[in-house]
Amino acid sequence: MKNRITELFGIKFPLIQAGMVWASGWKLASAVSNAGGLGIIGAGSMYPDVLREHIQKCKAATDSPFGVNVPLLYPDIEQLMEIIIEEKVKIVFTSAGNPKTWTTYLKENGITVVHVVSSVKFALKAEEAGVDAIVAEGFEAGGHNGRDETTTMVLIPAVKEKISAPLIAAGGIATGRAMLAAMVLGADAVQVGSRFVASEEASSHNNFKQVVVAAKEGDTHLTLKELTPVRLLKNKFYQNIQNAYSKGASPTELKELLGRGRAKKGMFEGDLEEGELEIGQVSAIIHEVLPASAIVKEMMEEFEEAKTKMMLLP
Repeated sequence: MKNRITELFGIKFPLIQAGMVWASGWKLASAVSNAGGLGIIGAGSMYPDVLREHIQKCKAATDSPFGVNVPLLYPDIEQLMEIIIEEKVKIVFTSAGNPKTWTTYLKENGITVVHVVSSVKFALKAEEAGVDAIVAEGFEAGGHNGRDETTTMVLIPAVKEKISAPLIAAGGIATGRAMLAAMVLGADAVQVGSRFVASEEASSHNNFKQVVVAAKEGDTHLTLKELTPVRLLKNKFYQNIQNAYSKGASPTELKELLGRGRAKKGMFEGDLEEGELEIGQVSAIIHEVLPASAIVKEMMEEFEEAKTKMMLLP
């Protein structure tokens, strides 16, 4: 199918794989791109030399477009951007920071720029910065999230009403039916994260994948809003946070409890007790680990089936 997003990126389907830390390496990105979507390498958990390696391996594994997601708060961001330019990456998704900082520079180097936001206010700032498209991510999403807790069903039409740039919906989308719903609300495409965590090619630890597919409704919660809001599966570390809250912990105390490398410990190393387990609410309807190509195929077939049924409604 053709629309503003498929033409912008040169892809077959308006389906983008999110650039998730500790899950989105070259294997996942290339598999999604080869299946007709847009694969994204998540640079947020990579040292600069590791990012270069993943870009080069992704180039070797696919002839289709792929991108890199860069959190703008990354400490060595200048090095990441230098590598992205040197390796001639064509698409960059930025997040967690001010899009004005890097958008012009990237576009001057021939790169298509997309920025991830969680509110209308930040969508307008991203459009003002000159981005080529905007991802609006609802409160349901996993990982780091918006403080306003606006759900995807509210956020997408609210952002659509205010911007003219192509719009990508994210947060709580793991099925073709949800993809269609997002596009009916005004999105040109969807970005999918949690569903691809439970893929064979995701670089996240198998222990983490298994707790994702075992998750039930209510097993995730948005917490640590005093630092950076993050949606986590409930485990021993999560309970330690709640115990700290009950004792009136200060932001400094919460930061000490969080420590360093907590997400890596949980999602990449598979420590299900002491690690951060970042995943979306939609994990409650993810029931098996599949190849990324099968996920894309299943979502697009369900999307077309749901669209056909809608056309038959009286």
